[in-house]
Amino acid sequence: MDIFGTTRHKANAEAFARLTGAEPILKDLRPAIDVLPGMTRNSILTSGPPMPWSAYTGGQRDAIIGGALFEGLAGDREEAERRLAAGEIRVDGCHDHAAVGSLAGIYTASMPVFVVENAAFGNTAYCNMYEGTNPRRLNYGVYDAGVRERLIHVQDRIAPVIAEAIGRSGGIPLKPIMKRALHMGDELHSRSTAASLLFTRELYGALIDMAAGDPKSTKLAVEAMTEDHYFFLRLSMAAAKATADAARGIEGSSVVTAMAFNCAHFGIRVSGLGDQWFTGPHAEVQAKLFEGHSEDEITWMGGESIIVETIGLGGFAQAAAPALQQYQGGSPDAMIARNQELYAITVGENPDFRIPVLGYRGTPTGIDVLRVVETGVLPAMDIGIAGRDGGQIGAGVVRAPLPCFEQAKQAFEERYGRL
Repeated sequence: MDIFGTTRHKANAEAFARLTGAEPILKDLRPAIDVLPGMTRNSILTSGPPMPWSAYTGGQRDAIIGGALFEGLAGDREEAERRLAAGEIRVDGCHDHAAVGSLAGIYTASMPVFVVENAAFGNTAYCNMYEGTNPRRLNYGVYDAGVRERLIHVQDRIAPVIAEAIGRSGGIPLKPIMKRALHMGDELHSRSTAASLLFTRELYGALIDMAAGDPKSTKLAVEAMTEDHYFFLRLSMAAAKATADAARGIEGSSVVTAMAFNCAHFGIRVSGLGDQWFTGPHAEVQAKLFEGHSEDEITWMGGESIIVETIGLGGFAQAAAPALQQYQGGSPDAMIARNQELYAITVGENPDFRIPVLGYRGTPTGIDVLRVVETGVLPAMDIGIAGRDGGQIGAGVVRAPLPCFEQAKQAFEERYGRL
């Protein structure tokens, strides 16, 4: 009998139980400096495995500089570059502060962040707010007068209203919203249309009361939450981070607890291997680009929204969202086939997140690095596509690169023995 195999099986069963037993509850919306562990006034958080400042390039580098300018840490680009190079402005990874960032993932001290507590396991996670519908956004590597104006609008006009509504509501359980949204055409990553509406409904009572005193601000907040299908993504990211973090540090577990991009590479973390990142090259993307853009514009500038795939959503629930074919290409048949393939690399089927078209089969949940290497089946992820000149230029599907899983498997065997 393979004693270690039994140990790994038990460890992965525990990780799966934590991934599926989480109860993420939205408790607050506060400035990053007030809630993020280790956040300072001169900190800028960005996506992906952390790198030295000199290693950041392209849109991710521009986004970090834009964050410094927005926060008033520098008067112009040249000063920001100088202060970043000198370490006077500190750049760090979102994941190391219990947070996750969309695309470049920029957090500065004053930016509002959602506070999500995992009631089942006692940990807390965070995600910043959606900037709005304009494709030119800070998290897509753009900082100009229009971006600054929208960030200030979110910070000063939208966030306070939503924060007060959350407070009046006493906290919003997010899992029931996510479960229902899967049955309404969302996969909780590239499509969150239903989830955004369901979330807003949870706040209606508080918002109606608040509208009596300030109808204009309340109307702006409702519009921000419902104007497109991306608002709830930041909440599903925070919920996924709170869920995945509960499965960290389980001795003997080969389950993935984080996946992330930076501008240089893709990386994963594994439960039984602590906070070490295992990195590989960027994968090729199957993209549907917005009109006027071409594939030679596609670039990488980070991204941690794929945290939702680690808990059985996004690309792991793609068959639940056939409307995505209009947005990111493909066909319903391809989505179903891709989704079914992922059961081969996961620990189990999620008892709460279910896919109607598959007969309400639970989503494949708990990516096992050893199964990925053994089968050659690579995790599928739904993502937004950034352009080399900044801004979003499309959407698509990527497969995680195999080398990072091979590195993780080697490290796992060195620590625990060959399986």
